[in-house]
This record gives sequence, C-alpha cells and structure tokens, in this order.
Amino acid sequence: MVRGAASHPAHHPFQGIFFIVVAVLCFSALDTITKLAAAVPVAMAIWVRFLFQTVVTGMALWPMRGSAFLKTRRPGLQFLRGLLLLTCSVIAFLSLRFMPVGEFTAIVMISPLIITAISAWKLHDRVSALRWLCVVGGFAGSLAVIRPGGEAFHWAMLLPCFLVLANTAFQVLTSRLARTDNSGTMHFYTGLVGLVLASLALPFIWQALPWPVWALLLLIGALATLGHFLLILAYARAPIAVLTPYLYLQIGFSTLGGWLIFSHMPDAWALIGIALVSASGAFGTWLTAREQRA
Repeated sequence: MVRGAASHPAHHPFQGIFFIVVAVLCFSALDTITKLAAAVPVAMAIWVRFLFQTVVTGMALWPMRGSAFLKTRRPGLQFLRGLLLLTCSVIAFLSLRFMPVGEFTAIVMISPLIITAISAWKLHDRVSALRWLCVVGGFAGSLAVIRPGGEAFHWAMLLPCFLVLANTAFQVLTSRLARTDNSGTMHFYTGLVGLVLASLALPFIWQALPWPVWALLLLIGALATLGHFLLILAYARAPIAVLTPYLYLQIGFSTLGGWLIFSHMPDAWALIGIALVSASGAFGTWLTAREQRA
C-alpha cells in the first residue's frame, strides 16, 4: 500500500493474478450480499459503502505516510474515477434488485469486448477476424441472457448494459492512473468522491435500520473496499492482457453464490449465454496478447 503502483508497474504477473482472483471473489460476494440488502434505500447503502472505504483507507495510510498520501498528480482523473465507480455502484444496486447475480455478472463481463470494439473504431487498432468473432460471441451471449421480448425479460435487464459502459471507462482509467499515482491515494480519493456525492442525497432518504441490516451494509463496504484495492494492486503488477481472462472467474463465483444463497440456477439459455460471454472474453484476451507479442 505504501510503495504504490507507480513504483513497480507490471513487473510481478503472478502477484497480479493472485490479487485479481481474490478481487473478483470479493466482488462476487459483494453482489450476492447486495441482493440480500435489496430493501435498503440505494443512496443509503451507497453512502455506507463509500464511508467504509474512505475511513478505513485514511486510517491505514495516515500513520505510514501522513498527509503525503493526499498528493496526486491527476486530481481531475481521480474525481472522474470516483464518479465512475459511484455510477457503477448505483446501477449495480438497482440491477441486483431485479436480476439474479450470475446473469447480472455475465452481462457486465462484456466490458473487455467493448474495449476491443472501441479500440478498433476510435484508435484504429487492427483487430483480427478471430477477435471480431469473440466480440460477436460475447454480444450473442449477453442477448441469450437478456432475451429481449422473451417471457423472462424484465426492463431492469437493460441496466447492466449502462453499467458496462461505465465499468469499461473505470477499468481503463484505473490502469492509466496506476502508472502515475500511489495505489492507496487512488483508493482514498475514489472513496471520498463517492462519499461526498452520496451524502448529498442522505438527508432525503435516511431511515432507521435494525442491526442485522447495518451488519450487511458494513460487510458490503468491507468487501467493496478490499476488492477495489486488490484491483489496483493487480493492475500495478501485471498488464491488462494478462489479468483480463481471470476476471471471468467472477461469473462462476457469482452463479455459485446465487445458487447457494438464493437457490437460483440459470436456465438453459442463460447458461449458454454465460458460457459464450466467458469463452469469448477469455479467448479474445488471449488472442490480443498473442498478437501484441507478435
């Protein structure tokens, strides 16, 4: 936490893989518990989540670095990263009120495929036919999960599509900031931005909650804080191309969590869609890394 991302960028791939696997396990548990706390006002749950991250990160960094941990080279990007994470959190909380955890995660996981399409369109990167096939496969898989017009379709299934856009920007920005700013500094400012913005809505939605619900909210804050800090550490130690395939473990973890906690097993079409998204994303990332080496 002290040395930060800028000191050792992308030199420890095995450490990066370990951190990313534990991070996605935290995110899967986070989504599952978020669904359990669906009755809590969204803004209130978001406020507790970012309060936990800000306080814990500040308490951990201050004894070691003093006020130096507040120094950032890119304050504008830090604010934007916090805003993007707040947006992702709000959409995720709303989506999980209506959707099973595994299907929700599968749709969100098409973010890396979106990055491939954007790179080809905006940055004029050369994308091979096989990589385009992976992009098409990922979109086909997400459609199999959503199934617009089908009996299982609900309007809330479109919410993760907006989350995909915000999450794509958040991942790219995290990788960029990890090259210049300390990882603890990034984590603190992301929490602070979310906390300040969520506090604006707090006077209008505050309500008394029983202690078991408070315990769930604190657990949500702990899992989110740990997961996002591990994400920063992973990107600081290994390239995106190395780490991205391991992100798809979150689909399996989330599906397992939905089955264990809610006794929900995706139907045949949803399982086909989940498999398509996972296979297309992981294979597409491997192809990208191989083409870059070539």
